[in-house]
Amino acid sequence: MTASCEGCQSGARLDFDFSMAFQPIYDLQAERVWGYEALVRGINGEGAFTILSRVSAEQKYRFDQACRVKAIELASRLFPSDAQLRLSINFLPNAVYDPAACLRATLGAARRHRFPLGAMMFEFTENEEIVDTGHLQNILTEYRRQGFITALDDFGAGYAGLGLLVEFQPDLIKIDMKLLRGIDRSRPRQVVVASLAAAARELGIAVLAEGIETEGEFRVAHAAGINLFQGYYFARPEFERLPSLSDQSIAVMNEGVLLHH
Repeated sequence: MTASCEGCQSGARLDFDFSMAFQPIYDLQAERVWGYEALVRGINGEGAFTILSRVSAEQKYRFDQACRVKAIELASRLFPSDAQLRLSINFLPNAVYDPAACLRATLGAARRHRFPLGAMMFEFTENEEIVDTGHLQNILTEYRRQGFITALDDFGAGYAGLGLLVEFQPDLIKIDMKLLRGIDRSRPRQVVVASLAAAARELGIAVLAEGIETEGEFRVAHAAGINLFQGYYFARPEFERLPSLSDQSIAVMNEGVLLHH
């Protein structure tokens, strides 16, 4: 038995249940919902903190695996079969023993529920310090080999900043809401976000603006060349169901003033 399998079998079992809420990611260029992020919730819809606060260091691996399986199970039931939607799942690089071995549960769930591998996006956050950069590179390489989309979450608000982007080029970066909050009233934020978006384009990396809450933030982020959006302005997460886009965001997009610039 490999060390990775031993780590899996000896990991502390979860002593709690959980479920997921879903929040849409909107593609402005394609004028459609691009996908949904699966967000941890309690079994009665309690916030993520009530669950995450119960995950001990010994349970990290099992929790990471269980989140993937739960997200795939729910998405396979909720996603229309012909919608070509992506499922975005967060993962903990420091909880992965061996990239290939630790994908067994994920791949098994995908097979059972006939969920396409190319429709899955795995997000790792720079809020978690990367202990071993070589290990992270191995993870990203294996995930791409399997056909997964890779994404760097919370970009601009974590440990490594631009250094992490230099070392790794994921398929997509999600610009952190702290950089986007009030961007329509902040010239420094506008300059920084536009520069990040331009650098990502040069590297062939897609950019998503997360945590968008106002029309002003939406318009300025789009003016910076961003076409993927997520946040309360579009829809709040909903427990075990796919939320509809908000009337206010639909009205602005129907104006057509943001399209085809």
